[in-house]
Amino acid sequence: MSDGPTTPNGDQSPDEVPEDERPSGKPQRERKKRPFWIELPILIGVALVLTIIIQSFIARVFVIPSESMEQTLHGCPGCYGDRVVVDKLVYTFGEPEPGEVVVFGRPDTWNRSEFVTARSDNGFVRWLQGVGAKFGFAAPDEDDVVKRVIAVGGQTVECCDDANHVLVDGKPLDEPYIYWDPERNQQQDEFKPVTVPAGKLFVMGDNRGNSADSRVQGGGGQNGLVPVDNVIGKVRAIILPPSRWQGVGDHNPQALSAPAWQAGLPAGVGVAAAWPTLWLIRRSRALLPQRKGKG
Repeated sequence: MSDGPTTPNGDQSPDEVPEDERPSGKPQRERKKRPFWIELPILIGVALVLTIIIQSFIARVFVIPSESMEQTLHGCPGCYGDRVVVDKLVYTFGEPEPGEVVVFGRPDTWNRSEFVTARSDNGFVRWLQGVGAKFGFAAPDEDDVVKRVIAVGGQTVECCDDANHVLVDGKPLDEPYIYWDPERNQQQDEFKPVTVPAGKLFVMGDNRGNSADSRVQGGGGQNGLVPVDNVIGKVRAIILPPSRWQGVGDHNPQALSAPAWQAGLPAGVGVAAAWPTLWLIRRSRALLPQRKGKG
């Protein structure tokens, strides 16, 4: 028997039904899905905003425009050069080290360009080309340069010893990344000792006979150095073309040379392998019986 009043057909009186269970007077409308032609521009806009944020603060895609970093990085004027990912965060917590490949803005003291960027005379097309350069779809502005760090603040660099090696603080460098163009001189050009002040870098191209770098820019010497503040980021990997997909190593030329097998490993493999190795060590220790101390 019902505790409350009922209607003639035996149902509870509407006054006794909780408010959240009472039927609404208006039928609920199903939420309509946006047409694809409306969602597409929204998705494109969100993707564009995220890309701009990433390119501005985290990482940037850069086109290699010249041959100065062969064979590490492929590039030539007017050709489809390597597309590389440049880490823009790494130097927030430190400064460039010898052996690292970096992208930087051309210093005011540099007076030689290795390439000329082809830009349209049409203002709108030229603007599109500039936007494309920011996202790695077009050749970069000629004021963006990629080189390898050879010496940092406090070090003295010169060339060469009897074996044609560059010297830093009087010690010959180990440079397995150097490329010698068969059509050019196979000897490095000599230059007088240059002491790098704090906050500056001495940089060179891997294509040692075909690179306008710290040796010659601005007449060489102090004019050829690159301010650390000009560095955009560190080159981490080649992402295009697919056949060139690989990490970009940062072999320290001032350190003892690594075994040949180790030099061929992609960047980051050592760090990735460290975690499972550490886990296995800890796991094996946990499984071994604990020895009791002797009294």
